[in-house]
Amino acid sequence: MKYDRKKDRNFWILARNYLHSYMPVTRNLSDNSVDAYKQSLKSYLAFLEKVKSISDGSVTMDSFNRKNIQEFIVWLKSKDYSVKSINLKLTAVRSFLKYCSEEDFELRGIYSDVCTVRKLKEEKAPIVYLQPNATAAILAAFDNKTAKHRRNRMLLILMYDTGARVQELADLNISSLHLEMKNPFVTLIGKGRKGRNVPLLEKTVKHLKGYIREFHPENDEVPLFYSMLNGKKSRLSADSISLILKTASDIARENCSEVPDRVHCHMLRKTKAMDLYKSGVPLPFIMQLLGHESMSTTSGFYAFATLEMMSEAMNKSTDGIVSEEKIWKKESVRKILYSLE
Repeated sequence: MKYDRKKDRNFWILARNYLHSYMPVTRNLSDNSVDAYKQSLKSYLAFLEKVKSISDGSVTMDSFNRKNIQEFIVWLKSKDYSVKSINLKLTAVRSFLKYCSEEDFELRGIYSDVCTVRKLKEEKAPIVYLQPNATAAILAAFDNKTAKHRRNRMLLILMYDTGARVQELADLNISSLHLEMKNPFVTLIGKGRKGRNVPLLEKTVKHLKGYIREFHPENDEVPLFYSMLNGKKSRLSADSISLILKTASDIARENCSEVPDRVHCHMLRKTKAMDLYKSGVPLPFIMQLLGHESMSTTSGFYAFATLEMMSEAMNKSTDGIVSEEKIWKKESVRKILYSLE
């Protein structure tokens, strides 16, 4: 069979195969992840059209040269994209070119050249997480007076207890819970549709059993957290869950000044992990709970907390040793210092 080089190197064919076959099927990535890569490629195509006057059929694999990629980064900076966003887009473009190089060996040179373009240096900001009083206030924000409030309270408790991503929480079904096991757990489906089992606290299991009796008396296979829409149980979206947390934070802030002005779902996830870390839970366990593929992601994310932990430990170790009064001003010490005896 004759090798059709021109067809195999067509950008649009490769891009569609990458987004619609390789990413969702071969790599088993979620729809959200695939869409993020698609948006990054769209950003590059927008750059080619607006800056290089290259569009539609004029876009070829040669358009992905090192010089263009460097100018793409400058263009994104002029659009006030954050350093993190720019680096993520560069990563997406590299990922696409790596796929192309594996499909056509003659494209390896393009991929290698682009890999020499350095990412922008990111300044790692301190991790923002909730203090214990703020966490407790948010989890207790909704009362038990209405069914909606009871649902919201259960949702927030489970989000904190499992450290789940907001989409992982939204995707839960009744079958995701395993409450009758010796060690109860919930199965979360994370990035790349990879599942992981997260143990549940006894108190959370008790809350869940009460929740199921009220909201799932038939124990049918439906979304764990839902709202009624046209008489049917409709799964809560990630945006709906984010709004529930925002509402809880607004309520909690009225009685607890430690609740930050802006609380988001990922902050609750960070808080759970940080609470475990401060309690002495080993990083590999936290890594498994969070669903991180790389230990460097976990350790790099939470290692800064050791500074706070060390500071607290040092302060405790000097309690009773360091006093406000200068030791040499004490009468007993002065007699020793200024004596010939």
